[in-house]
Amino acid sequence: MSGQLNQVLEKQKEQIQNGDSPLHEESEDIMQLVGFIVGNEEYAIPILAIQEIIKPIVYTRVPSTPEYVLGVFNLRGNVLPLIDLRSKFHLRSQNETADTRYIVMKDGENVAGFVIDKLTEAIRLKTSEVDLAPETIRKEKGMIAGIGKRKNSILTILKVDQLLKRDF
Repeated sequence: MSGQLNQVLEKQKEQIQNGDSPLHEESEDIMQLVGFIVGNEEYAIPILAIQEIIKPIVYTRVPSTPEYVLGVFNLRGNVLPLIDLRSKFHLRSQNETADTRYIVMKDGENVAGFVIDKLTEAIRLKTSEVDLAPETIRKEKGMIAGIGKRKNSILTILKVDQLLKRDF
């Protein structure tokens, strides 16, 4: 696992030890997520869908792929597609910064890397704090699994299987 993911998990462990975690409320199911920024919005995916988080590495462009497919990269002998979430979400592209990361997500045999602007934190939400996606975007092919309600913000929870679905 990457150092950043370890930091996120360590922070989560501290929250549990300090009693700042909703873990102590055993009557409700808890969702464990990892948050990240793309554009000006915060998104999250289930922590178990993450294979690893890495700093940007060299990738190779592949012709005749959608604009959001940057190319492929080699991760310890495995060639994986690299998807630009800014482009996939129809946002203006941005140069890499010191905060840019690749999140390698997996769902069964499907694995791909996704470019994010910034990793935020490990997030624990009670299932009661998560609403279904709005009906206008709740289509089967939609990418939104739900909307998490936090003290000062909302959080869009993404469907990893839909992010990994290949249309190229």
